[in-house]
Amino acid sequence: MADLNRLVIVESPAKAKTIKGFLGSGWTVESSYGHVRDLPTGAKEIPASKKERFSDPVGVDVDGGFEPLYRVSPDARSRIKKLKQALAEADELYLATDEDREGESIAWHLAEELKPKVPTHRMVFHEITREAIDRALTETRQIDDDLVEAQETRRVLDRLYGYPVSEVLWRKVARGLSAGRVQSVATRLLVQRERERMAFRAASYWDLVATFAVPEQPDQPFDARLSALDGRGVASGRHFTSTGELKQGSDVLVLDEPAARALSDDLTASSAPAVVTSVASKPYRRRPSAPFRTTTLQQDAARKLGYSASRTMQVAQRLYEGGFITYMRTDSTTLSDAAVSAARGQVERLYGADYLEPQPRLYRNKVKNAQEAHEAIRPAGEAFRTPAETGLSGDEFRLYELVWMRTVASQMRDAVGETVSVQVEVTGATSQVATFSASGRVITFPGFMRAYVEGRDETESDSDAAERRLPAVTKDQQLDTREVTPDGHATKPPPRYTEATLVRELEEREIGRPSTYASIIRTVLDRGYADKRGTALVPTWTAFATTRLLEDHFTELVDYDFTARLEDYLDAIAGGRADRVAVLAGFWEGAEQFTGLQPLLAALPDIDARAISTFPLDGGTAHGGVDVRVGRYGTYVEDADGGRGDVPADLPPDELTADVARDLIAAKARGDRMLGEHPETGRPIAVKVGRYGPYVTEVLDDDAPKKAKPRRASLFRDMDPETVTMDDALALLSLPREVGQKDGEPITAQNGRFGPYIKCGAETRSLPDEASLLTLREDEALALLAQPKQRGRRSASGRALGDDPQTGKVVQVRSGRYGPYVSDGTTNATIPKSESPDDITLERAAELLAAKRS
Repeated sequence: MADLNRLVIVESPAKAKTIKGFLGSGWTVESSYGHVRDLPTGAKEIPASKKERFSDPVGVDVDGGFEPLYRVSPDARSRIKKLKQALAEADELYLATDEDREGESIAWHLAEELKPKVPTHRMVFHEITREAIDRALTETRQIDDDLVEAQETRRVLDRLYGYPVSEVLWRKVARGLSAGRVQSVATRLLVQRERERMAFRAASYWDLVATFAVPEQPDQPFDARLSALDGRGVASGRHFTSTGELKQGSDVLVLDEPAARALSDDLTASSAPAVVTSVASKPYRRRPSAPFRTTTLQQDAARKLGYSASRTMQVAQRLYEGGFITYMRTDSTTLSDAAVSAARGQVERLYGADYLEPQPRLYRNKVKNAQEAHEAIRPAGEAFRTPAETGLSGDEFRLYELVWMRTVASQMRDAVGETVSVQVEVTGATSQVATFSASGRVITFPGFMRAYVEGRDETESDSDAAERRLPAVTKDQQLDTREVTPDGHATKPPPRYTEATLVRELEEREIGRPSTYASIIRTVLDRGYADKRGTALVPTWTAFATTRLLEDHFTELVDYDFTARLEDYLDAIAGGRADRVAVLAGFWEGAEQFTGLQPLLAALPDIDARAISTFPLDGGTAHGGVDVRVGRYGTYVEDADGGRGDVPADLPPDELTADVARDLIAAKARGDRMLGEHPETGRPIAVKVGRYGPYVTEVLDDDAPKKAKPRRASLFRDMDPETVTMDDALALLSLPREVGQKDGEPITAQNGRFGPYIKCGAETRSLPDEASLLTLREDEALALLAQPKQRGRRSASGRALGDDPQTGKVVQVRSGRYGPYVSDGTTNATIPKSESPDDITLERAAELLAAKRS
C-alpha cells in the first residue's frame, strides 16, 4: 500500500489544499473546479449528427427516454486533460466531491469522462479534519446511482421547464428574462405580497398609555396601555382587516383622536386612585434552538450579521474548505456523539456546570426527507475551537462565531423565569372606568441565553432575551397615576419579504431544496425581478408582468403545491422509490398527476403582450385613470390622452398611485430644458429627468456613431431641474475632478453610489456634502487623507460616513449609552455586536438604517 500512488479529486482548489495537508506521500490531490460537464447552452453546441434528437428542448431527447446530451465545457477541457494525466500515473482513484446530490453527480460525471481503469472509490466526509479524512478513507463506497439519478432528473426537469417557458417570456414580456421551477414561484411570492400591500388600506385608531407608580416605590414607574373602557374592549391593530375595516364579529370600541384626548383629560382630572384589579403570573421556559442547518444559518446570518443568502453561503464554503465548520449544505439538525461531547465540554469550561443540561440534548429533524446521515452545521473537529482560537477575521470570524455559539448553546440548560400580567383600573371624573394592562418578563436563570439568542423577523414578537420588569404589586393595591397620554396608531401593510423570510417561506412550503435558495434569490435579483430596498425584496413591474403571464397560461408551473410535489418526486428518485423516466414523461407529456407541459405549449393561445404588461391605476385609461406599462426600454405610465412618464427605478409598485403617475406624466410633459452649448465641444447641454432622477447631459447629433456615449451627470440632491444653470451643468460634467496629488498619485473628488468622497490610490475618505466635490482644495484633501482611520468603539463616536442614499442626510457612527450605532439625525440603528464600528462602511450603515425604517 505504501508504494501505491493514489489520486484524490475534489471540487475546489481550497478544499484540495486543506486535504493535501492531511495526506502523506503517495497521495495526489487535484481539483475539478466544480462541474466538468453540463447540458449545451445553445443549438451551436450540439453536433450536427445529433441536432434532430437534442434540439427541442436544447440538450434533451424527449423521445429517447429523456436522455441528456452532456458536453465538456470549453474551460473544463484543460482540466480534464490534466486530470487524465494524473490518473494515468495513479494506482487508485478517490472521488471526494461533496456528500450531497450535486457532489454525487459531479463524481459520476468525472467517472464518465475519465473512464478510470484503476480501482475507483467514492469518498465522502462532512468536515475537513484529519480524523474525518482518515475515517473517510476506511469507509469508501461506490457512486450512489439513485442520488445521481435524482440530480440528473432535476437538471433535465429544469431544462424542460426553463427553455421553452423562457422563450415565451422573451417574446411576450422582455428579452433576457428566464423562468425556473423554483425561481418563478419565488418571484410569485414576492409579487403576491406586493399585491397585498397595494390592496391594503390603513385603519386609524387611538388608545392611551398611562404611567403608574407604587407609592412606596416612586422610582420604579411602569407604563400600561388602555385595554377596555367600561368593560368593553378597545380596538387594536388585530381587530382590523387589510382593507381598514373592523373584522366581522369584533365587538370593540374604536377611539378616534378627539375621543382619546377627551378620555385622557377625564382620567387626568379625576382624583380617584388607580387600583390593581388583577395580577397573574406564570412560569416562563425556553429551550435552545437546534444547531444550524442551511436555511436557519441563512436566516440568522441575515438577521444578526446583515448577510445576504449568497454571502452567507460563500463565507460558509470558505469555512468548510478551510476545515473550520462541517458541510454547510444540510437539512439535518443532528450532532454526532463526538460533537455533542465537544459542545458539552465547552459549556462546562466556559460557563460552568450550572449551565450544562444534565443529559445530552438530541434534536429531531423537522424537514421532510432530511438526510439523517448528514450532520448539522457545527464547528469542525472532535474538540471545538473557540472563535478566538481560530485566527479568523472579518466575515469568516463572524459567521464561525455564530455557528459556534448556536452549537454550544444547543447543549445548555433552558432559560427560565416568570411572566407577569397586571391590570389597573382608573375611574375618570365622569365615572368612566378605564382598564389598563401591562405585562413583563423576568429571566431568573438565562441558561443558553448566556451564549446565544436566536434572531427574530420584523413580524415576530420581541426577542426572548428582552426583559421588562414590573414592580411587585398585589390585587386591590392603590397606585399613583403619573401621566395619561393619547397614542395614535395606523395598521401596517404586510411586510415585504427579506431574504431571511423568503427562505423560511420557501422551506415551510417545501418548495425547492435549501441548498439552492441562495442561488435562486441571486437569480431573481440578477434577472431584474426584484430590487433590494434595505433588506426588503421589492418586486419590479417586470416581475408583475412575468407572474401574470405564468399564472394565466402556465398555472400549474407556478402553483405552490405542485412545485412542492415535484420536489417529492425527486426525493423519491433519490430514495430509489420512483423511476426518473416516468416522472419526466409525466411532467413533459402529461399523466395522472401532471397536466403536461408539451401539450400546454402546443395549445398555447396567442398571448396579448400589451395586455400582459399593462396594469391599470384608478380603473386605467379606459375609465379616465392611468396605466402602468412594462415596455421594451423600461416601465412607464400613460394616461387616456397619450401622455407618458418614466417610472423611476427606485419607486416600489405599492407607492405608484394614480396621483404619483400623473405627476410623472406632467414632469415628462414639461420636456427637456436646453441650457446652451458646451464652450469646448459645441454640443448642446440639456437637463433631463430619467428613471434614476434628474441629470444633465450632452445632446449628440442624430448622425453620431451608435457607440458614442454622451457625458452625463446626476444633479446634486439640493439642485432643482427647473433652476439649474449652465455653470452648474459644466461643473457637474467636470466630475470626477482632480483636486491635486499626493506622492505622485492623483487625488480625485467623486460622487459615488453612497455619497461624495475623495480617492487617492487605494485610500478613500468621505466628504461632508456634495458641494465639497466642486470646492475642495488640495490642502483640504491632503488633510483628510492624513487623518488616521479610527479604531475601537470609543473613537467611533461622531465619525461621518457620507450622505444616506435614501434620505440624503449625513450618516455618522456614534457611541451611545447602549453601545455603538449609526444615525442620519432622524433614524438610529444599532450596530450588531458581531461588527466593529470601525469596519462600518456607508453602504453597511445605509442597510442598517433602511432596515430600521422599514
